[in-house]
Amino acid sequence: MQWKDEINTGWGRVLKAREKVARPERAAALAALLESTPAPAAGMRRSYGDAPLNDGGHVIDMTRLDRILGFDGKTGVIEVEGGVRIGELARLYAPQGWLPAVLPGTGFATVAGCIANDVHGKNHHHMGSFGQHVKSLTLLGPDGKARVIGPKRSANLFRATVGGLGQTGVILSAKLQMIPCKGDVMMVTERRAENFEQFLELLDHSSATYTVGWIDATARGEALGRGILEEGETGSGLMPKPKKARAVPMNAPHFALSKPVVKLFNRAYFSRVPAHGRTSVKRIGEFFFPLDKIHDWNRLYGKRGFHQFQCVVPLEAAGRLREMLETIASSGLASPLAVLKRMGPGRAGMMSFPMEGYTLAVDFPNRPQARLLIARLGEMAEAAGGRIYLAKDSLASGARVKAMYEEHPKWAGEVAGADPEGRFVTDLVRRLDLRSPA
Repeated sequence: MQWKDEINTGWGRVLKAREKVARPERAAALAALLESTPAPAAGMRRSYGDAPLNDGGHVIDMTRLDRILGFDGKTGVIEVEGGVRIGELARLYAPQGWLPAVLPGTGFATVAGCIANDVHGKNHHHMGSFGQHVKSLTLLGPDGKARVIGPKRSANLFRATVGGLGQTGVILSAKLQMIPCKGDVMMVTERRAENFEQFLELLDHSSATYTVGWIDATARGEALGRGILEEGETGSGLMPKPKKARAVPMNAPHFALSKPVVKLFNRAYFSRVPAHGRTSVKRIGEFFFPLDKIHDWNRLYGKRGFHQFQCVVPLEAAGRLREMLETIASSGLASPLAVLKRMGPGRAGMMSFPMEGYTLAVDFPNRPQARLLIARLGEMAEAAGGRIYLAKDSLASGARVKAMYEEHPKWAGEVAGADPEGRFVTDLVRRLDLRSPA
């Protein structure tokens, strides 16, 4: 197998890595690679920071191992290789009445990536995290040998693998439990929230299957925390015309996300929904993956890239979340991309991000002031008893992350047993010193 020299980045385009990359197309080729040159796996590199990077080392690109191995139309159980994109499963099976139980914010994420980060979606308050719907998976260790593990089979290794950032081995394939859906369109209701308190009230009392909130992270005073709540249900019927895919052809100039421009955009975006709300029909992908139709949208932040801060805090710490929003709004650094959701208690792994509470995600252009702000927000999240999402992180400290994840020592022990020589270590794991128990 040929190794190619490449320079890769996370989706935020801030952190880069010079890597030797191989792209196996068959399970046998993957096993042979691991036997000769054990290396961490990467998918579509949609993690924002350095989770998929291995600067100065080797990386196995799994995107060509993307076959659907079997599907039971009666039970909804599907077996796929790790490189299958989650959006493809939605596109292929929603017309047949089945959807992946959990869909993240991009359809480009691979199934193995969804497992390794134990992703959550717009229905976390009902359905929990992605890993809770994995019936089993095939894991290849540093010797290339395969093991089938699951919630009841090598349970500790399974819980260290789900949300485990690829540190226990390479996920070759997985069996997933899909959930029934009514069709391949979404009935979407949008409602305005005039402030933070009203936003939380709408989230807390929503009975919709899928909910997600856009929040104006620039609003201050009485309008602090205003935004738009989207509630969705699957349906069938007349399919709206697909919107033409667009692309960002070049890096945006510095002023494109200046404070006045962002405030003006946010004001217009908030006002587009009438005060009494509205309901519309959307395609599945348009609702679940709204930015996927804008190829290379990360270029909107310019050549210096961007950081995303995402945290979750317990329900009782909502006041601390309000303080975070006040800090963000006062900084004038936020972009228009800010999301607020309610989460349930579901999580499948020792290092899984979700907890019952509220999760806030905000993008910031890569500037010195933003890096200082994100450090402050991480401190506030820790004080609130919350945690940050490692799939989005590029700036945190290892001590802070370990304090946030109470099962970290147990995870580190399982990882040490699965990969004692550290062959699967990535840049994020090195930066945060995650292999060290304390």
